[in-house]
Amino acid sequence: METFGSVFTQTLWSPYVVGIGIGILSWLSFLISGKPIATSTTFARAGGMIENLISGGKAEQRPYFKKIKLLINWQWMLVLGVVLGSFLSAMISGDIQANAWVPPLWASAFGDDAVLRVIVALVGGIILGFGARFAGGCTSGHGISGTLQLAVSSWVSVIFFFIGGVITAHIIYYVIA
Repeated sequence: METFGSVFTQTLWSPYVVGIGIGILSWLSFLISGKPIATSTTFARAGGMIENLISGGKAEQRPYFKKIKLLINWQWMLVLGVVLGSFLSAMISGDIQANAWVPPLWASAFGDDAVLRVIVALVGGIILGFGARFAGGCTSGHGISGTLQLAVSSWVSVIFFFIGGVITAHIIYYVIA
């Protein structure tokens, strides 16, 4: 017999349940803070803060950083919560594995070198970060919050997120591998 608590020990959740949960979370975010769920600005702010430390405060004078303001706010807590929550979920469900650095699909296509996997993931993350800033938001900002608000720019972005993802997956797993 399943209990409410047993849902936290599952390694896979229903996408319908997760979708409903994200919808409720987004609704609560608008209700409580008046702000949409989004995360990419946090990474831009972190980069600006690091640059500020290195340059002696010169980053704050850049027009972009004046616009987004280099501060720690609720988005930082969201990003931190996603990372810590993911780790905690993996611990509770027993889904942490020694070979998690190299997923089986990646290993079958490119080998089991964890260093290569981490380098490719970091480069991909950097490219994704530039794309998110160029698009004026990330997949959570456009894909969740923007589409809920019926923003045309978000719907266009999401369509191209999917097209780009399909093309990239095809190139990686059918052309390169």
